[in-house]
Amino acid sequence: MKVDEIKALEPVLAGDFRTIEQPLQALDKHLTLRTYLDGYSLGDVDTKIWQALRGNRAAFSFIKRGSLANLARWFQFIEESHPEIQEEIKARDAAAKAKVAAASKAGASYALALQDTEKGVVTRFLPEPSGYLHIGHAKAALLSDYFAHQAYKGTLRLRLDDTNPSKEKEEYQDAIIEDLALMGIKPDTLTYTSDYFDYLYDMAIRMIKEGHAYADDTDQETMRDQRFNGIASARRDRTVEENLRVFDEMKKGSEEGLKNCIRAKLSVDNPNKALRDPVIYRCNVDTPHHRTGTKWKIYPTYDFACPVVDSHEGVTHALRSTEYTDRNPQYQWFIDTLKLRQVHMWDFARMNFVRTFLSKRKLAKLVDTGKVWGWDDPRMPTIRGVRRRGMTIPALRDFIIKQGPSRNIVTMDWTTFWASNKKVIDPIAPRHTAISQKDAVKVTITGAEAPAQPFTSEKPKHPKNKDVGTKQVAFASELLLDQADAKSFKEGEEITLMAWGNAFVRSITSGDPIPTLTAELNLKGDVKTTEKKVTWLAAQGQTLVPAELWDFDYLINKDVLEEDDVLEDCLNPVTETMEDAWCDEASAQLKKDDIIQLERRGYYRVDKGLNDWNGEEGPKGKRLVLFSIPTGKTGSK
Repeated sequence: MKVDEIKALEPVLAGDFRTIEQPLQALDKHLTLRTYLDGYSLGDVDTKIWQALRGNRAAFSFIKRGSLANLARWFQFIEESHPEIQEEIKARDAAAKAKVAAASKAGASYALALQDTEKGVVTRFLPEPSGYLHIGHAKAALLSDYFAHQAYKGTLRLRLDDTNPSKEKEEYQDAIIEDLALMGIKPDTLTYTSDYFDYLYDMAIRMIKEGHAYADDTDQETMRDQRFNGIASARRDRTVEENLRVFDEMKKGSEEGLKNCIRAKLSVDNPNKALRDPVIYRCNVDTPHHRTGTKWKIYPTYDFACPVVDSHEGVTHALRSTEYTDRNPQYQWFIDTLKLRQVHMWDFARMNFVRTFLSKRKLAKLVDTGKVWGWDDPRMPTIRGVRRRGMTIPALRDFIIKQGPSRNIVTMDWTTFWASNKKVIDPIAPRHTAISQKDAVKVTITGAEAPAQPFTSEKPKHPKNKDVGTKQVAFASELLLDQADAKSFKEGEEITLMAWGNAFVRSITSGDPIPTLTAELNLKGDVKTTEKKVTWLAAQGQTLVPAELWDFDYLINKDVLEEDDVLEDCLNPVTETMEDAWCDEASAQLKKDDIIQLERRGYYRVDKGLNDWNGEEGPKGKRLVLFSIPTGKTGSK
């Protein structure tokens, strides 16, 4: 290379990996028998090129991998021999680290330096309406919303990728839109990939005419083996005319057409298997499309439709999870081959949780086989599932935003997820009391301070937040206690009846379970001196409310579900438990989606209040249905 050619590379080396790969290879070749790029000592050319490479994280990380041996050797030699040219770089690194440290205090860093933001930012969220949104989708949606509406004051597009009628339903489509609204995400536009079927068809015709795609009737198993082993299809060299004719047969859904698909002519044996002639169009005549009906017999694949429609719609930055990283060169190939407007890509790590899987196919299998109650089952990692379990939208948003757009893939425990929720609900959850119906112990209260008649007293619903309101608490000489508490008592022991006062246990009727006991009220006693503080309910002076207390466990028994694991073999046999209980009369006013704390039991979401039944209550009658909300202490899902 001539010196002027090397000098011209300096601005180019500030680009992303795609734009700098070729210049790096040219520099590597130039350095084959050289110590310096220009001459026999450090000069202006070597200094500026080294600083340009050191200042670009993409270039720096590529060089450090060592695949370009000559360039890596030169880079390390300059770094070790000439510290005098590195002061500016070190100062810049120090400033960047300080900025990251400051951002970390508030959560994850969002300083991504997205490209060309001065030209405007348009992001998109691109779910397939083949299931309900799960927490992985929530991260993609919230990050796209953050960069569009908060970081850059741009535009967020919601596009439903409805290219596979066999998997998609209008039910899922509507649920996605509703779930986004619940999360506070307001897309500026709503479109469907099916809006562009005509445009995508024209692009496929163009691909064929320009020699970039071909029709292939190789059977699926053979095609899979050929792609895996880097073997070219026998149909790869079909003529343009033949490919167009077959594509037309596919469009008609004819017998010949149904045997074929259209494949992009990228590569036969690229090490990145995503580039090995991917399918871009396939037939589907069995299932009418939920929007276009039977108009089309052919449908584009995600790999083809995604870059083409992104560019066509004006998307500037496509954010997607790292599972698509191998497909990024494929995405760029379609943009370059069809000479479409550039879209910048950014990959972020998807959220992975222990003993949880996010595959929609596997989740749908659980729903279809009745292993769970539905997509909104509180054991499901869907948005609706975690909300039904008791996750609040503010906590969900805060948790995901704090994870940030990092590419570092980690598997998180559920404890941090639910701990963030506790911070939201603890200050506002009204307190109530529940006693297990099974073997509830009848307690007779004696002594001069025992109430002669039942009475009620107004008490705060929350001990530290008067704004939560008040409730009526019943007091009487006959109470109900939990069997487990009664079994822990000794005759003569002083205990505390929470929110009332102390009492001495005078007699315990023998038996297992314990049927009754007697306690003498001692309201002058010091509650600080007692070891046992127990919840209770007055058995007189109020109408007790029947309730079901539900708790849930993980659906699977492995921390991580491997690709070759059989789902059925990894399912926990029992993932829910239910306990019948009595609740205080004030709980009769609770309604669906209220969140409460049952004293000494934990937090619960109301799945059904007494007034939420519509004739389906069955022989048990109307009752509260309460779902236990994890707090982060146990990591339970």
